[in-house]
Amino acid sequence: MARQTKRPDSQRGDPLVAGPRFTGRLNGWGGSLLALIAGATLVLAFAPFAFWPAAIIAPAVLFALIRHCRPGRAMRLGWWFGLGQFGLGVSWVYESFTLFGGIVAPLAVLVTALFVMALAVYPAVAAWLAVRVTPKADWPSRAAAFVASWVLVEALRAWLFGGFPWLNLGISQVDGPLVGWLPLIGEYGVTAILLALGVVLWCLTSRVWGHGPDWRRWLGPASLLLFVLLASLPLRSIEWSKPTGQTLSVGVVQGNIAQMQKFDPEFFQRTLSIYRDLTDSLPEVDLVLWPETAIPRVIDDLPDMRAELEALARNRNFSLLVGTFSRDEAGRYYNSLLGFPDSVGEYHKRHLVPFGEYFPLRGLLELMPWLFEVPMSDLSSGGANQPSLRVGELTLGASICFEADFSRDIRETIPSADLLVTVSNDSWFGESFSPHQHLQMARARAIEFRRPLVRATNTGISAIVDTTGHVQQTLGTGEQGVLTAEVRPRAGNTPLAYLGAWPVLGLMLIVLMTAAWRQTRTTRDSE
Repeated sequence: MARQTKRPDSQRGDPLVAGPRFTGRLNGWGGSLLALIAGATLVLAFAPFAFWPAAIIAPAVLFALIRHCRPGRAMRLGWWFGLGQFGLGVSWVYESFTLFGGIVAPLAVLVTALFVMALAVYPAVAAWLAVRVTPKADWPSRAAAFVASWVLVEALRAWLFGGFPWLNLGISQVDGPLVGWLPLIGEYGVTAILLALGVVLWCLTSRVWGHGPDWRRWLGPASLLLFVLLASLPLRSIEWSKPTGQTLSVGVVQGNIAQMQKFDPEFFQRTLSIYRDLTDSLPEVDLVLWPETAIPRVIDDLPDMRAELEALARNRNFSLLVGTFSRDEAGRYYNSLLGFPDSVGEYHKRHLVPFGEYFPLRGLLELMPWLFEVPMSDLSSGGANQPSLRVGELTLGASICFEADFSRDIRETIPSADLLVTVSNDSWFGESFSPHQHLQMARARAIEFRRPLVRATNTGISAIVDTTGHVQQTLGTGEQGVLTAEVRPRAGNTPLAYLGAWPVLGLMLIVLMTAAWRQTRTTRDSE
């Protein structure tokens, strides 16, 4: 009679070792395909779909796939997950390369594919790290390592090479039930909660199949997460900031100038005419906002235009903010938001887009000028500590395009900013997911810092957003028109404004180190 080896109690019902029939089918291409589909499903959690449960389901599938595999296999599964996530979620970069970057279609496909494959490295590293630090751990240790490694790698993606925070998991909750946590712990804290919910979902599902951990082992984590969900309800009602006692009437102008026409010299006067006419149609307001590069030339070369805008602002008795290019005395060019009259001030974009607004490898690219042609693509950063824009007694927290994607950039304007203003040119990406995703990230900034936000774009989506992230008014893609609204500026700090993301990231680092230490101790004790 064959001798049976009794499985240790620590492994009974553990999802790291249970369910061999199911996982055996997923050791090869089946598992990779499932990871790819799960990554693509994650995109549904973000705008324009806003199906927030996908932010729980998709990571749960990835955890299920890596829960008992080796580090190398986990990395491959994470990479396939990333291919699905970014291959669908940022597919819009192809359009910017072909239509507006001057790249021929086959080369654009190659560049887009390389970009997606590079981004997929991040979830691959997160999956590898979670397994690497817990090679023989039980499910709680691996689950903790999975959550911590994902959050830390996601933060790394938003920092390396200028940062690319697109599809950060926590942003999905702008339209989800965990939105109340954003002012408290920010997008990375919400990411951690979502991942933990995904792990609990997997454990519950495994238990139903008869392969999950004993209920006593997940009762504690599940109870904690239930508390987190219940706490989300009162958190949504906390204001965190308070009205300044003033109101500001604002007007947003969306010219809907197609990107192919924007930098066409023959269309320049028509562009100016469109913005003048739309501005003239506005009722009496305190502030008018034109989008990024509404004047697609260096305004320092257009003294008559500058004088005309100054006169327009003074005659209509409003403050005017205009997106344009500017040049300083040293000959450096900036992507700028200029105020009229001059007392409003000016703001030069600080956080530039690599390869879009400046070229880290400029010397190499100059050898191939035919490869990539983007107007005004060698700009300088405006730097930190710029004077704030002001409208009367109110201070504006300004950002241009890419900057509104970064909580850390907007945090630098708080608490002095009473109102957030952001301008963008999303016409680079046409009728894709990008304008919707971009607006969703801007809404997250309004929620995190509890400030109203006014957003002007060239071709949509322009919007006026309240402190809870609710879009009060909007102009969609392909629309031409104006928005007007009364906004109530606010003052005060949220916990995130005080502390930033460092407490959450520090906690995740401690969790990861603790999981690794626990694994080392367990291995030593078993020897």
